[in-house]
Amino acid sequence: ALPQPDYRRYSQKGEYVYVKPRWYDPFNRNRFKGDEPIWPQILGQQVYLNLTASTETLFDGRRVPSPSNVSSARPGSADFFGKGEQEFFDQALRFAFDLFHGDASFKPADWRIRITPEFSLNDLNVRELGIVGPDVRSGKNRFDHHLGFQEAFIEAKLHDLGPNYDFVSARGGIQQFNADFRGFLFVDEQPALRVFGTLDSNRIEYNVAYFYFLEKNTNSGLNTFGRRHQQVALGNVYLQDFFFPGYTAEFMAAWNKDDPSLHYDDNGFLVRPAPVGNVIDQNPGAGARLHGVRVGYFGWLGSGHIHRINLTHAFYQALGEDTFNPMAGRRVTVNAQMAAAEISYDRDWMRYRVSAFYTSGDANPRDGRARGFDSIVDLPNFAGGLLSFWNREGLRLLGSGVLLTAPGSLIPSLRSSKEEGQANFVNPGLFLTNAGAEFDLTPKLKAFANFNYLRFERTEPLEFLLFQSPIHHAIGEDAGIGVEYRPPLTENIVLTAGASALQPAQGFKDIYTGRTQFSLCGSAKFTF
Repeated sequence: ALPQPDYRRYSQKGEYVYVKPRWYDPFNRNRFKGDEPIWPQILGQQVYLNLTASTETLFDGRRVPSPSNVSSARPGSADFFGKGEQEFFDQALRFAFDLFHGDASFKPADWRIRITPEFSLNDLNVRELGIVGPDVRSGKNRFDHHLGFQEAFIEAKLHDLGPNYDFVSARGGIQQFNADFRGFLFVDEQPALRVFGTLDSNRIEYNVAYFYFLEKNTNSGLNTFGRRHQQVALGNVYLQDFFFPGYTAEFMAAWNKDDPSLHYDDNGFLVRPAPVGNVIDQNPGAGARLHGVRVGYFGWLGSGHIHRINLTHAFYQALGEDTFNPMAGRRVTVNAQMAAAEISYDRDWMRYRVSAFYTSGDANPRDGRARGFDSIVDLPNFAGGLLSFWNREGLRLLGSGVLLTAPGSLIPSLRSSKEEGQANFVNPGLFLTNAGAEFDLTPKLKAFANFNYLRFERTEPLEFLLFQSPIHHAIGEDAGIGVEYRPPLTENIVLTAGASALQPAQGFKDIYTGRTQFSLCGSAKFTF
């Protein structure tokens, strides 16, 4: 790379070619941001280093259904709801070191070494005992910290497939992966062996990957060094301009093999197997009934635009078995479905959207067929995303050791934990309809509005689990608003704030309470 002349051509401030670089300036030529070879005298003219540092501060204040639990201060109150207000604070520091060999940004790197540690400081304040840990002596506050490696991989280009930069590469190590457009099935950072590339001048993209999971830290969600004994194999292909210019189709298949294991989370709660139903073998000395999940997924998805209409859709079919589902109390075969569709329309500085989301539910929780859909590790950016109360907050089923919904998931899967628990296909399922809008108020400021109507697809699993009948299908109305502000017009500074509330309908009142549940959130992310 030829150095730029060392003089200042323009007196005023601005983005000009002949601006003298500084190591702390990521907006102009910077050796530490991959703009120049990092050490040309030793490593040559084609080895670059890209350093990325980010800090994200997150605050979440919420009211969610909480048990009063056993308390000598209020004897006899164990069967009643307690004070559900909670506060959660998380400070995350993330650093990425990306060393690669290549020619230009538009050509795939010849090889790459990337390491990304992340450190989290988090604090939870609640108003009831027995929430931060199973021992009421733990109090009402939990402070935790954890360091995890979210990326640590080596990548090599195996072959160039043509003059238009089609290629095939391999990557081994801890790496990010999202199986589909909106995060419906699998979004995680896990150790993997992955082969990926493009064909037909980048019109076709493909991935073939094998993941061997690590355990997660409970309170931060970051990786630990413990093995999870869960494996996922998948393959997908993206086809651009599929029938319509601007529309991309995806076809994929995945296999989730979650082996039997016994695991308590970092706070002391049992999460594998889920502490519900027939989890304990009554034979003397037998202990918990461990079980494995073997489920395959087949999906057809799409995203893009057809003329002026923006379209996103997804369909998954799940088939397999659970060797001993604790709710069914037996081995079950899995046959479940998920479907989602979103249509949006852009008009000037506004985008209007409507969408629907469906997961099948189980009508008979004690038979040998599991019909409720569950994902591997989902993080859906859909129906309002994390500006939806139902999506953002975890709702625990009181009197049991499972969640109705996990934080960052739309599916009422009745599993103990999204990251540390096992998929559960004996669940009520969900039907959601959505309407929302996005407003580009200024080039730097964007606003969001969202409304969801929620219903259980089936209620029999809930009636069986809670020993309560009837439980109605209607969950309630979920409304949220939010703003995003980017002062430099880049992703280097992103400030986000939002509020959402769930107004319970009769089904939610049957399980919990008729009191309005709410969430207030804010985040500030700074990136170098």
